[in-house]
Amino acid sequence: MTLLLRINSSSRQTGSHSTAIADHFEESYRRKHPDCRVITRNVGDGSIPIISQKTIEGFYTEPASMTADLKEATALSDELIAELQDADTLLIAAPIYNFAVPAALKAWIDQIVRVGHTFSYDGTSFQGLARTPRAVVISAYGAEGYLDGEPFAAANFVQPYLKFLLSFLGIEDIRFIAAQGTVADPEKVSASLQAARQACDLAA
Repeated sequence: MTLLLRINSSSRQTGSHSTAIADHFEESYRRKHPDCRVITRNVGDGSIPIISQKTIEGFYTEPASMTADLKEATALSDELIAELQDADTLLIAAPIYNFAVPAALKAWIDQIVRVGHTFSYDGTSFQGLARTPRAVVISAYGAEGYLDGEPFAAANFVQPYLKFLLSFLGIEDIRFIAAQGTVADPEKVSASLQAARQACDLAA
C-alpha cells in the first residue's frame, strides 16, 4: 500500500485552481494505485499555527531533557513529520501569493523542517533525512511568464524555493506542474488547466 500525502495551501476553500488540479492528480494516482492511502492537510484553513518560541526550544532540546510543555509544543511537528516520513509521494498544491508560497504552506514547512528529524548537521555539512522518495508540486499563477526562460521568471519564488527546500530534506524526485494565466480569458484558462491535468496523468 502506498501513501499519498497531500498538502493544499490555497486560502480559497472553493474555486481554487491549484486545489482543483491536485484533485485531478489524486484521482489519477488512485487509479494507478488502487490500494493507496491518502492523507490530506488543508493548511490554507489556518489549521497549522505559526511556529512558536516554545516549539523552537523543543526542536533544539535533547530528548532526555524534554519537559511536558516542550513535548506538547512539538507534538504537531512530530505528527506532521511522521506523515511525511511515511509518504511515498508528497503532493503540494501551492498558488503563488505575492511572488512566493502562501503563509499557510510556510507554516507547515516550519513544522516539518527539523534538525535530527528531516535533516542533520554535523557542523560542516547538511544531510536530508526525509524518506519520501518523490514530491509533486502543483502551482497556479494568475499571470503568465513565470516559468524558466520566460519574461517574469525572476519574480517566481515558488518553484526555486520549494525545489531547494525539498532537495535539502533529501527528496530526490521533484516534479513541478504549473497552470499560468488563471485570470485570463476563459479559453486560455481552460487550455492551461487541461495541460496541467494531462501533466498530472503522466506524473501520478
